[in-house]
Amino acid sequence: MADTHAHATPEAENATGAGARPEVPEDLARCAMVIEHAIDHLRSEKFPPLAVASALLGGSLGVMARSMDKETILRILDSAAQSVRSGDVHASVMADGGDESEKA
Repeated sequence: MADTHAHATPEAENATGAGARPEVPEDLARCAMVIEHAIDHLRSEKFPPLAVASALLGGSLGVMARSMDKETILRILDSAAQSVRSGDVHASVMADGGDESEKA
C-alpha cells in the first residue's frame, strides 16, 4: 500500500537491507494499534470478517475523500491492489502469524 502502512516496500527493503522494516512513525504505530484493538473486539463479538473489512475500507475511503485529492486516493488503491496481486499482503499476514483459514 502507500507510505501509510507498516510493511516494508521493495524500495524500503533495498534501502534498509533485505527484509528489514523501516522505522514506523509514532502516530502511524498508534493508529495501527487502535485499529488492531477495534478489529480484535469486533472479531470477539463474532462479526464476520467480510463485514469488518468492508466497514474498515469504507471508513478509510471516507477519511481519504475528506483529506486527499482523487489522484492520490487512486494511487493508494492501486498500490494496495498491486500488493494483493504480488502476494505481499498474504505473505505479511502469514509472517505475523495470521490465520489463512478466514479468507472469503
